Amino acid sequence: MEQNKLRIGLASLKPPRSPSHGLDKVIDTLNQAASQEVDIVCLPESYIPGLRGMDFQVSKPNQERQEEILGNVCSVAKTNDVSIIFPTEWETELGLHNVAFVISETGDVLGYQTKNQIPPNEEQYYVPDGDRKVFKVKGVKLGIAICHEGWRYPETVRWAAVRGAQIVFHPHLCGSNKSGGDDWEPYYNKAMICRAVENSIFFASVNYALRYQLSTTSLISPKGECIRSVPYGKEQLLVEDLEFSDDVGFFARRFKPDLYPLGGMNS
Repeated sequence: MEQNKLRIGLASLKPPRSPSHGLDKVIDTLNQAASQEVDIVCLPESYIPGLRGMDFQVSKPNQERQEEILGNVCSVAKTNDVSIIFPTEWETELGLHNVAFVISETGDVLGYQTKNQIPPNEEQYYVPDGDRKVFKVKGVKLGIAICHEGWRYPETVRWAAVRGAQIVFHPHLCGSNKSGGDDWEPYYNKAMICRAVENSIFFASVNYALRYQLSTTSLISPKGECIRSVPYGKEQLLVEDLEFSDDVGFFARRFKPDLYPLGGMNS
């Protein structure tokens, strides 16, 4: 059934100590989301087993374990009647991918978005699959841009927006638990505003809860207003009701891809 409203939850969480600990955190998040009647919740980038190439330990790739964890998450999503964007890693014949699964409130896997624009420090761990997708949850179209993609490659957000996505979720990891400072140039927070305003869509950016964060878990309106955010270092499920008026996606709909043959928007 089509609807123009969606209650979303953005889960700012600390890095998991292990895949099993991460699964416990995901289950707890889904339980919290259900208690607040959330329609869809999004977690940080590659939450299980964690993002490789950063300053915390991540267990070796284990596809069998990942498949088991995915099954558990699907089951808990169904029990709680909550959809979830579940960032994790997944192995195919191409290699190991950094992905975000979209799981419906009935526990069905609607697909996943792979991180295709991979930063240099992650290239030894992950490979792209060259595919982009738009998903629909409770009648609302959504897209996903993973970390580096949303910061440095605005085309990834535009791609979803011109195909009708009214909100783009942006799971990421930006910062450190070991070193940093309190006076970071707020480029990343400003980039979130740009992604929302240049397409006139909602932009939902979800970071880990870190000691030294470079970006804020934030929900940005189509007009570039920060609707709500989570304080640095705090674990919190940010919950907000969104209403999608006819103005959402206005500038994305006016985009003329034929004028930009090198932009990759016709694929």
